[in-house]
Parts: sequence; C-alpha cells; structure tokens
Amino acid sequence: MKTKHLKPLLVVFVVAVSLLGGSSVCPPAEANDKPIKLTYAFFAPAGTFPGKQMAHWAEEIEKRTEGLVKVQTFPGGTLLGARDMYDGVSSGVADIGLGSPSYDPGRFPLTSGVALPVKFPNATVASLTLLDLMMEFKPAEYEPFKIITMFTTEPGHIQSRDPVASLEDLKGMKLRAAGTGVPVLKALGAAPVGMPMPQVPESVQTGVIDGTMTSREVLKDFKLAEMLHHVLEYPTVVVTFAAVMDKKKWDALPDKVKKVIDELAREMAIWTGQYHDKQNVGEALAWAKKEHDLQIHTLSEEETAKWDALLAPMVQTWTEEMEAKGLPAAKFLERLRQLRDQYAQEYQ
Repeated sequence: MKTKHLKPLLVVFVVAVSLLGGSSVCPPAEANDKPIKLTYAFFAPAGTFPGKQMAHWAEEIEKRTEGLVKVQTFPGGTLLGARDMYDGVSSGVADIGLGSPSYDPGRFPLTSGVALPVKFPNATVASLTLLDLMMEFKPAEYEPFKIITMFTTEPGHIQSRDPVASLEDLKGMKLRAAGTGVPVLKALGAAPVGMPMPQVPESVQTGVIDGTMTSREVLKDFKLAEMLHHVLEYPTVVVTFAAVMDKKKWDALPDKVKKVIDELAREMAIWTGQYHDKQNVGEALAWAKKEHDLQIHTLSEEETAKWDALLAPMVQTWTEEMEAKGLPAAKFLERLRQLRDQYAQEYQ
C-alpha cells in the first residue's frame, strides 16, 4: 500500500481511539463476557420519584455497559419492604436495595444528621450534600454495603386548610408527620399525627387532621390541593434514601462495570434531585396554584427567628448524643453546612 493512502487511515484510527478514550461506556463486551443480571428492589410504587430514579439507573447501566448488565427492578415492595430492605440485600434476596435510612435512624446514626432541621433549600442541594458527606466520612453504618447512590426528598413544608403565619396559628394544629417531622412539629407547638400517606386525603376531608407536613408533590399526587389551600414557605426536614449493594456482590463485578456504577452515583443524586424539585414539586405547585388557588405564605424575619430558636435544641441534642457514641457529629454538621451553602449557590 502506498504511503499517501496510509495517512487518511491513520487519522481515522487516531480519532476513533480518542473518542473511545473519552467515553464512560464500557468497552464492547468480549465473546467470553457472561451477561450480568442484577435485581433491584424498592418499597414504594414505580411512579414515585425514587421509583423513577430506579428505572432510570437501570436503563443507564444497561446502555453504558452495552447490554453486559441487565437489571430487573422490583418496585412497590414486590420483593422487599421498607423495613427489611437492607437485611434483604445482605441476605441476597436482592442484589441492590433502595431504602430510607430516615426510617431506621438507630441503624444509620450519622446519616440521621441530614434529616435534622438544617434548612436545606431543595432536594438537589440536600441530595448532593448527603452523598458527599457519606463519601467523605465513610461511616461504619454502611460497612456491609457498597453505596450505589443517595438522594433525599425536598424539605417538608406545612400544607394546611387554614393559613399559618405564626406560632400562634400553628398551636394545636393537627398535622400528619413522619420521622423527624414529628419532633419538629412538637417543638413548634403543633399536634403531630402519625398515619400512612394514603390515609391523609380522607383524614383531611373528615377533619381528623388539619393538614400535613411533607414534601409538596403530594398536593397533586394525592389531590390534597383540593382541600389544603395554604403552604408555608418554611423548609423543615428531608427524608433520606440510599441505594446499596452487598459488598460481596460488588467485589464480584468486573472492574469495567464498577467504573460505570461509580460514575453514575453522583449523576443520579443530581438527576433525582432535579427531577423531584422540578417535575414533582414544581409541577405540583404550578397545578395547585392554577387549579385550586393555592396560597404560599412566608414568615416575617422576627417569626422565622422564633421558629429557628425552637428547633435549634434538636440539632444540639443530636450532636451531643452522637458524640457520646464516639461519632464525629460536630465535624459532620460543620461540613454539612459548608456543602449545603456551596450547592445552594449552584442549585437554588
């Protein structure tokens, strides 16, 4: 072959190699590569925003490994429920489990610090802060697992039949709450009521409760905006989620698959936070304002200071309890606030 014919071929080869080198996709599967099948369990329905995350992650893994990895998803508690999610992953019932550490703070003590009333502005900021904290502090509570990704809800907001603009308005108000939302409402003088979210619409309609304190997509998802016409713009606490794989299962994966999963961890925290903030909550608020004249209320600076002062002891008590257990709670919260403020500038 003549030299003048070699040069164009060489250029094509170099460009092709460069493109492959910059891609996060696995190298093409070899003939002896065996397909890898993973099961992924979640306790809530597929239509919820964590369920959407699970489906998106499964699609991305299959695409980026060029079909080497196949993921079978089990939403809605069809394989594992909320309470047995992490034990189920450890025992091999599912390869990956998406659970909520907020439901089991005793098992995930350092993670529970993210679910304190620390004024996260939205789910994206809280999700990135949570993931970064776990990667930096590497708490022993995740020792049996490989963290696949982590994210949160947006902070809970008071959604009520009557407007709330002061502690006096809130006093004695019966509001559905869960997790750390219960002590938040108690500290503020409300009357928290525990119940599953599906029971809330009927309970509001019959007057059993006056509203709820949770993330605001429920206004549309549960049609609560038809009865609850007032939302207070005062962020309280988030609910954390962690998708994990058993360490032994993780260790058995090929390095090229591990690389793709690691690359997706941060991407999914951002994707899920943005999906929740914009599609879930953003669309729900727009719909509720248009269709049901939803009113958004804010507290005065003086009133905000009162509310903040009542919730501060929760953070202090948590810090003292965790430090007594030998956990770096003070450093954890200091770093949390740094990350929160950093990401709030980017994802406000």
